[in-house]
Amino acid sequence: MQRIILKSKLHMARVNKKVLDYEGSIEIDEELMELADLVEGEKVLVANVDNGERFETYVIKGKRGSRVIGLNGASARLAEIGDRLIIMAFGIFEEGEKVEPRIVVLDEENRVVRR
Repeated sequence: MQRIILKSKLHMARVNKKVLDYEGSIEIDEELMELADLVEGEKVLVANVDNGERFETYVIKGKRGSRVIGLNGASARLAEIGDRLIIMAFGIFEEGEKVEPRIVVLDEENRVVRR
């Protein structure tokens, strides 16, 4: 049997950019993407800690070192600047396969606190 299991998480990422007139996605600093093992185009589930919204979108690469967490298109309506997000990606794993998700905890400026 295969199971869908958490493989990556950016915890308490802060929204610091919104662009409504865009095709839709979440922009993430390239460095944060690498730390969390996320790739451009990857599907993610996003949970907004501040308002309870949950939505799926895909990742686009933001400028390395910018600390950007930007919501584009329709998802920009689901959060405000400063809202805290949990950004999760999942993988399909075989039953019993050992999985150690990459969890990156961020502060209010999207700097790494723990990984």
